[in-house]
Amino acid sequence: MKVIKKITAIMLSIMMVLGMCSVVGAAGATETEKGTITINKAISGQTYKIYKMLDLESYNKDVNPGLYSYKPANDQWKAFFETGDGKDYVTINKDGYVEWKAAVETTEAAELAQKALAYAAKAGITATGTEVAKTTTVTFGNLDLGYYLVDSSLGALCGLTTTDNEVTIEEKNEAPTIVKNVYNENDEQAKSNTAYIGSRIQFEILINVKKGAENYVLHDELENGLKLDETTTQFQPTPVFLYDDISNNMESGGVDYIYEKTTNGFNVTLTEQYLKKNKDKEPYTVHVGYYAILTENATIGPAGNKNKAWLSYGTSQETKPEETITRTYAFAVLKFYQNADGTEKGLANAKFKLYTDATCSDDKIVKLKGNGNNRYIVDKSSTDNILTSPENGEFVIQGLKAGTYYLKEIEAPKGYNLLAKPIAVNLSIDTKGSGKITIYQDNKEVNKIKVENKSGTILPSTGGIGTTIFYIAGALLVLISGVVLIAKKRTDSK
Repeated sequence: MKVIKKITAIMLSIMMVLGMCSVVGAAGATETEKGTITINKAISGQTYKIYKMLDLESYNKDVNPGLYSYKPANDQWKAFFETGDGKDYVTINKDGYVEWKAAVETTEAAELAQKALAYAAKAGITATGTEVAKTTTVTFGNLDLGYYLVDSSLGALCGLTTTDNEVTIEEKNEAPTIVKNVYNENDEQAKSNTAYIGSRIQFEILINVKKGAENYVLHDELENGLKLDETTTQFQPTPVFLYDDISNNMESGGVDYIYEKTTNGFNVTLTEQYLKKNKDKEPYTVHVGYYAILTENATIGPAGNKNKAWLSYGTSQETKPEETITRTYAFAVLKFYQNADGTEKGLANAKFKLYTDATCSDDKIVKLKGNGNNRYIVDKSSTDNILTSPENGEFVIQGLKAGTYYLKEIEAPKGYNLLAKPIAVNLSIDTKGSGKITIYQDNKEVNKIKVENKSGTILPSTGGIGTTIFYIAGALLVLISGVVLIAKKRTDSK
């Protein structure tokens, strides 16, 4: 009698306990009697499934607390209760009926449901019913009577309830969210930034862990010219570094998270152990930080280089991708002179250097290297940094972040005057988010930077015709003076 009372007490407590999963019963025993399970506070777009674990053969509610006869719903569930994890919670007697073990505690009911869900997924058990929530209510009707396991794509449902004909439970899980940002030129978190090719760029992702957190896997994918910086240290054993709002730094290697390199990025899995130990602290935030390099393969211009992240969770759900854009820019330079008719003619062999400050000091130089086709690209390891105009006078500088630069001519072509001061070049980015830039040359909007050279004045030189003509003129004057003098003397003598 004591055993029966204990079992009865456990069954009643199981019916009321709140846990990570929901085992729900639909009652009744006659062939015509059906049950209904209703889920309130459902989240639109999420998938809800029910699994019938036990058949209810008969029951009697006229006695207190009621008598119920259950058998496994099929051979798969029978195996779960006989030889799988379910054997720790129930026994199946010689007549095939399920009997709850007297030693099972109330808190273990949620564990049973979790293990049952894991078993259902592994064994490929087909759900008795599947519904995608379109409103805040999901209803499974016309159910054969039995004991049901209810699952949500957010994670297992919260709440265990009684075996009645009409059962209502509430979704207590929440859909997680993520936020992804990149650090911009002002060291502030933003959705976009501009950078030099070769720059090391910092990113941060916030995972907002919600109630019922289950199977959280962060996916990050770097596109175009972004490459994950795989540098590690003794303090950062993986290329990503994680901390949370609870205990700060998180341990890698399968303790708190698992890092996995992918073709174009990485995955980070929050371990079951980590989620379980922080279950009572939900909701909280996990911070994921890492660096990437903007490579020579980067897309130049407004389209930029995209980096997106998303979170998979629950059974097969995913958050909407969060995206950042890193942009890098270029501008063209035309070195020319004007023909007599005013047309512009490209001028070769003018040499320039590019600086980030009007002083044009060596520590402010933008390091560049030629990469063919009259193009120069930012390269922090370059030691040359000289830009030379080709035959047509036009070349391109690329891999620049937005800002102001100073193009200084350091050597003019032979016969042409050297520019007295550098040309101010401003790459001004659109503040509305389009990513377009406007190019200014000395505060005037232009399509390309145009640098005109003028030839020097031709001066007379020693031994040239410039002095000879003076000698000839002088000799003529002397001769004329002599003729005049002789003529005068003859006149006087007469």
